[in-house]
Amino acid sequence: MGQGQQETVPTSLAGAVGEEIGAFLAPVDAELDRHYPGDPGTRQPVHTVYVPADVFAADTIRTWGDRALAALDEHAPDAASFAACLGLPDELAEPVYTRVRAKLEREPVEDLRVDFEDGYGPRPDAEEDAAAARAARLIAEAFARGAAAPSMGIRMKCMEAAVRERGIRTLDVFLTGLAQAGGLPDGLVLTLPKVTYPEQVTAMVRLLEAFEKARGLEPGRLGFEIQIETSQAILAADGTATVARMIRAAEGRATGLHYGTFDYSACLGVSAAHQASDHPVADHAKAVMQVAAAGTGVRVSDGSTNVLPVGPTEQVHDAWRLHYGLTRRALARAYYQGWDMHPGHLPTRYAAVFAFYREGFARAAERLSRYAHRAGGDVMDEPATAKALSGYLLRGLDCGALDLDEVTRATGLSRAAVEAFAAPRRGDLTASAN
Repeated sequence: MGQGQQETVPTSLAGAVGEEIGAFLAPVDAELDRHYPGDPGTRQPVHTVYVPADVFAADTIRTWGDRALAALDEHAPDAASFAACLGLPDELAEPVYTRVRAKLEREPVEDLRVDFEDGYGPRPDAEEDAAAARAARLIAEAFARGAAAPSMGIRMKCMEAAVRERGIRTLDVFLTGLAQAGGLPDGLVLTLPKVTYPEQVTAMVRLLEAFEKARGLEPGRLGFEIQIETSQAILAADGTATVARMIRAAEGRATGLHYGTFDYSACLGVSAAHQASDHPVADHAKAVMQVAAAGTGVRVSDGSTNVLPVGPTEQVHDAWRLHYGLTRRALARAYYQGWDMHPGHLPTRYAAVFAFYREGFARAAERLSRYAHRAGGDVMDEPATAKALSGYLLRGLDCGALDLDEVTRATGLSRAAVEAFAAPRRGDLTASAN
């Protein structure tokens, strides 16, 4: 065989066979692209803070940060005392404590929802109208002056008959106020609670479509989170996973599934003393949510704890240890977001998140570097693992647990190259390190 000539290997199938199979699977290919687009690649907040609409104010975010810092000053005034409370290893004590304080000063809240549901309750229509208009004004002003959380919005009342009209009106007043104040901000997030049937999700889609049409907005501009708080949202009467059908019913508008710890536990008859995010019924619900959402671009959020870090130092430390442990448990199970109900939860939210990413940073960076540069090593990583490693580093960067210069030094990769590993094309889990 002459130089440059390629050896011909024998085959048995005619070329038409591949074409026929391609044509047969074309609808499946389209279904995969439409329903499983993968993670959107945008920043996911590490938590969501819920603030009742009647107490939400222009300085709420800064007030939460200041109260969290005051709690540290009173109950853990230095790295050693904070680490002793939470059981942080010596090598993490100072880096975590320093980053927690810096985060509380710079960006104490990553995601805020003004609550018109359980945290607000039933009010006279005129009062709720005024509160919804006020929330719109304050959120618009916060985004305009750069004082907003990265994402903000409202939790409306649900689509059940008793409160449906009120929920629709509140959403209309709020969105109209934003539109009139300069337009809908990029960080806008809406939450639909107590969803039981896919048809309620479809109703929310139709409602948002109507608003977009009325205001001349681009179709699909508005998305929303689905809150999972009832057993029927997990398992339908016919045995199917309702939450999977809810994602389909959202027609691409669903951005998240949020687990409601206490409503869901109560729905299953769990006594109040045992209602917690680590109860077996919670683990089952979140596992179903996680599988249903995988690959769809819809993100899963854990719920909250109602044990508040208030009172004497010993009591605060007990609450901190509980919250820290629940947050670390959720992170290990790939629930990268949760709810925080009190400013005193912020120190342990960020301590848990920062410790999670910092303690695994060196190993993750080494493995990704070896994979990217084909350097071998003691673990044979595959493209899917490289995707997980890069996603881990990116989440650490987004929340402030890691710095870009240390990631670049450890991996030899730019952020763009790390992102390329985190979001490979479907069917091609090989990404180049540029």
